[in-house]
Amino acid sequence: MKNLDRRKFLKKTSLSAAAVAVVPNYLNATKERPLYAQYMGDYAAPKLEQVRAAFIGVGARGGDHLKFLAALPNTEVVAICDVHEDLVKQKAGWVREVSDENRHQNIAQYFGDEHQWGKMLKEVKPQVVFIATNWNNHAPMAIEAMKQGAHAFVEVPIAVTLSEMWDIIDTSERTQKHCMMLENVNYSRDELMFLNMCRQGVIGEPLHAEAAYIHELRWQMEEQQRGTGSWRTHHYAKRNGNLYPTHGLGPVAQYMNLGRGDDTFGSLVSFSTPSRGRAAYAKKNYSEDHKWNALDFKGGDLNTSIIKTQMGKTIMVQWDETSPRPYSRLNLIQGTKGVLAGFPTRVALEGGIEGITKDHHSWVQGGKLQKLYEKYDHPLYKRLNKAAKGSGHGGMDGIMVYRIVECLQQGLPLDQNVYEGCFWSAVAPLSERSVASGGAPQPFPDFTRGNWKGTAPLQIIE
Repeated sequence: MKNLDRRKFLKKTSLSAAAVAVVPNYLNATKERPLYAQYMGDYAAPKLEQVRAAFIGVGARGGDHLKFLAALPNTEVVAICDVHEDLVKQKAGWVREVSDENRHQNIAQYFGDEHQWGKMLKEVKPQVVFIATNWNNHAPMAIEAMKQGAHAFVEVPIAVTLSEMWDIIDTSERTQKHCMMLENVNYSRDELMFLNMCRQGVIGEPLHAEAAYIHELRWQMEEQQRGTGSWRTHHYAKRNGNLYPTHGLGPVAQYMNLGRGDDTFGSLVSFSTPSRGRAAYAKKNYSEDHKWNALDFKGGDLNTSIIKTQMGKTIMVQWDETSPRPYSRLNLIQGTKGVLAGFPTRVALEGGIEGITKDHHSWVQGGKLQKLYEKYDHPLYKRLNKAAKGSGHGGMDGIMVYRIVECLQQGLPLDQNVYEGCFWSAVAPLSERSVASGGAPQPFPDFTRGNWKGTAPLQIIE
């Protein structure tokens, strides 16, 4: 009997040890928040009457953000940094062109090597830094910007690894500086209207969402020396998962109040198709000895991930930048009383929509949507659409930058907090883990350390 009891004990303790061993290391980062740190979910920083901004990376997105911000009242562009001198000189000229005041006259210019940005942060000490560089630089630059006393605004994704996301959160909480991911799609007209309709209870309780970034971008492979394709192509080759989830996921996550009091991210499963399109495109368009034909493309052409929230709700997230097909973000939210969907924009509600449909079996779309826009257009869109006209992506970029400056100048919480940027970006590394393990579920870290339960939902701001 003693030997039998001993065998049972050994078996039980061995299984317990194995269970501990398989707990992902990234979940162990959820230690208690230090006493000197502050939760940043609803954080409102002290007012900045004059926003002194610096920009790192101005080749495309960064240059557009710089130009729009420079035209806003009570802003000053104090520094521009890029590895390419011609881009720095060009964008400094843009700033002076759009300014109608005696501002932006002493723009510090940094270029020449990949370390100039650190020198800029220490010498100029900007209050705000916009970061639009390759993905691998996002986290190091944002972290150092906050350490140097600046609020950081980072292009998507906020970081590449879960460890980097924890470092960003810890730095933001320790320095009490914002770190916001620049998810511009949250400011698109339809996404803002759907948010307004969800907040008003038009579709009842949201239960399921669908989100995507389906955008054929093989042409970027032509950007071989500089530009997005010069570095992003290598991500496609080395990584297999959903590498670009936030454009579709960000809006639907805010419809569902994920990470903000009602519910939060639970776990994810992910599957990729075989990798075919990139290799075929390279073979067709480049010589046999070209560097793109030397790559072993491991990333599947299309990835489908399913997120289950802690309350049991679901989100399908797809990513495909390779297949020949029309652009789509899906942008669907299903509730107990109806559904809102995108691409094309359409609405169906139980009982129909007065004067348009009799029941939920028919879509309201096309010209018939005008009545819904008149009734449910988001107040931000109605107020800022004209001001943002001419900015990137149909004005959504301008509304985003305008809101950032407005919140900083008025001392308001930002529309997107640092935890949301990490939750949305975490789909990439978690999907890679799931794909590599045959679709095994991957738990999300709780980047808020439990504080999501007391964080207010994003309000409908006038």
